[in-house]
Amino acid sequence: GADLADGSCAHPSIPGRVSPLLPANHVTMTKGTGLVHTAPAHGMEDYSVASHHQLPTDCLVDESGYFTEAAGPELKNKNVLEEGNEAVIKMLRAAGSLLKEEKYVHSYPYDWRTKKPMIIRASKQWFVNTANVKAAAQDALKKVKVIPTSAVNRMLEMLDRRTFWCISRQRCWGVP
Repeated sequence: GADLADGSCAHPSIPGRVSPLLPANHVTMTKGTGLVHTAPAHGMEDYSVASHHQLPTDCLVDESGYFTEAAGPELKNKNVLEEGNEAVIKMLRAAGSLLKEEKYVHSYPYDWRTKKPMIIRASKQWFVNTANVKAAAQDALKKVKVIPTSAVNRMLEMLDRRTFWCISRQRCWGVP
């Protein structure tokens, strides 16, 4: 790893784009090769590395799980978990950049409601850090009928420990 530090490589599908090789504490030999791609818009660990190195958090996937125009014409409007995977493999193969291909069952998080894999992606949000929001949330929770009732105190304590609040409409159906 130290031999690769401060190096760079050409992006496999975006001509002219250079990606830096960066150290990351979450990459270990027990979790893979120790050399992985970073997708700052698709996971907390990658976002932390990108933030530390002041990298952009480009998100090439829309809210419905399809590649955006920024991903390029070969990928645009393809579902990332379906035909998008095959398109990426074809692109890598055509560029002579595919070293190995094998079937792998990825450990995606699954939506408890639909039982389908979820894609973690960055979205536009705003954050607040005020006692007024916290107090309003706790007051509102006290008016909600919670089953079992013993969970109310645990939820109130969790709300009390929150330092930042993300106001978001990412899930129109709520949470379990």
